[in-house]
Amino acid sequence: MAVVTYREALRQALRYQLQNDERVFLMGEDIGAYGGSYAVTKGFLEEFGDKRVKDTPIAESVVVGAGIGAAMAGLKPMVELMTINFSLLAIDQIVNNASKLHYMSNGQVNVPIVIRMAGGAGSQLGAQHSHSLESWFAHVPGIKVVVPATPYDAKGLLMTAFDDENPVIFIEHTALYASKGEVPEEAYRVPFGKAELHREGRDVTLIGYSGSVHQASRAAEDLAKEGIEAEVLNLRTLRPLDVDGILASVRKTHRAIIVEDDWKFGGFAGEIAAIVQEQAFDDLDAPVMRCSGHDIPMPYSGKLEQAALPQEHEIVELAKSLV
Repeated sequence: MAVVTYREALRQALRYQLQNDERVFLMGEDIGAYGGSYAVTKGFLEEFGDKRVKDTPIAESVVVGAGIGAAMAGLKPMVELMTINFSLLAIDQIVNNASKLHYMSNGQVNVPIVIRMAGGAGSQLGAQHSHSLESWFAHVPGIKVVVPATPYDAKGLLMTAFDDENPVIFIEHTALYASKGEVPEEAYRVPFGKAELHREGRDVTLIGYSGSVHQASRAAEDLAKEGIEAEVLNLRTLRPLDVDGILASVRKTHRAIIVEDDWKFGGFAGEIAAIVQEQAFDDLDAPVMRCSGHDIPMPYSGKLEQAALPQEHEIVELAKSLV
């Protein structure tokens, strides 16, 4: 199996869709001649032409609205919004139109649009480019939220996103584009709503998604040196959420820590903690804990940025306090 970057895995999925489905087209700011902010679509304009790869003005609401209209008319658009912070400019189109049209039309209209954006921190991009707002979208019924952690996830989940007849918010972590992993050359799908057991353990479950899966994995390695076997769960999608997978792991280890870059107050970790408390309270030997980002705008300084994010040693200390 070939070893490729997260960026290349995404590129393979997009190229496959463009080659095999004439309804698919890409649209976004600088995705054509420039190749995209993170070079995922580099070379696509020359390969597929400007009918399939469209550069747009900096007008997020207009771009998403046009994509919704195209999806309603039978096409399969992929809209790229650079960063998740900028998606707030298109929040009305996403929340009030894309997520609701199928319901409000009594099932007569589908909106099969994929909206890609980069989130997370660790690349020194400053407060307006580095946040983790996925919980905002996961809160809304009618849209699906995908958060790939590995190149394998990135390709397989993006392929699945194009098969879906509903709007999909596809959030890539900025610090993962150069990360590498094994990816099949052929087309494959990773199902939504099915978490990956990233590492097996018996003493505590570390629940992560996107970049936090790797933080949890490094913490698990440190814990193993002290005789604590942590299980690491990679959620892959926040909506649908693999509730059964989360509960199965917690019932095995009897302890849970949720790790995420997002702010703790109102973050998605709180939703997972509530689900575990409601459905597996009798299986717990300790309170459900969260290891989240600090409640501040993301600093530009590299050292301050790292200080604002959850760190491996914090996960380790929390785990040791529970075992």
